Amino acid sequence: MSPTDTPPDLSAVAAALGSLAPEFEVRWPDSCESTNTELMQRTPADDGRVHVVVTSKQTAGRGRRGREWLSWPGSSLTFSALWRFVPGAPVPAGLSLVAGLALALTFEKLGVEGVQLKWPNDVLVHGHKLAGILVELLPGRGRTPAAVIGIGINLEIPHGVHIPDQPGVTDLKRELGSAPGREALLAAVLTDLHTLLNTYAAAGFGALRGAWQQRNAFAGLPVQISGEGGTVSGNCIGADEDGALLIRSDSGVIRILSGEVSLRLHP
Repeated sequence: MSPTDTPPDLSAVAAALGSLAPEFEVRWPDSCESTNTELMQRTPADDGRVHVVVTSKQTAGRGRRGREWLSWPGSSLTFSALWRFVPGAPVPAGLSLVAGLALALTFEKLGVEGVQLKWPNDVLVHGHKLAGILVELLPGRGRTPAAVIGIGINLEIPHGVHIPDQPGVTDLKRELGSAPGREALLAAVLTDLHTLLNTYAAAGFGALRGAWQQRNAFAGLPVQISGEGGTVSGNCIGADEDGALLIRSDSGVIRILSGEVSLRLHP
């Protein structure tokens, strides 16, 4: 079934979630400024559920490093989930990597081949971007540790759309022959997020590190990381126990906590 602009069916989401349905509260407005902004600025009270905002159209979607988050009505699945953790949980170390791994598992179950994870927040298929993640922590002392996990998945990029600063993108229709229904896909991602984030809360990113490493898009390859502190070059080793990127340079192993990673074409 191809994605359409038909109204979402929240009962279908609940049915697909099955026994996990009571764990989530899902709102699906026709449009909003940004699903992350919606949860950050109008944070729901803690009622024990994971609050999810999904929309077909963001008027001011936000990506990492100030980029615009592009989405198209009926052609992408864009949502954010407010996840609360018990005091002492390892937030935020590695959280975006865990979310990426959950997406990878969902896509692989759907039959997508060649799924890769680009540190720290992109899901690729053979080097082409399929989904992106934006994690923001809720401010304030004394609260239960909480994060808003924003996810955008390309279902079917409209014909003729040009995406700036993206050398290669793909969508689920291209990878699978047809795009899955939005409700079933949302439920599948939430289910895998629920499983992995429970593991993460109990044991940290280290418990999931091996699975992430297996899908590391740049494993063993020469890369460069651009950030506020300049540019670092070396071979990508993978991710550390806390989610930091590990680079082997001429001067030794370097831990990278933030920055933009790209392949270094001329090592």
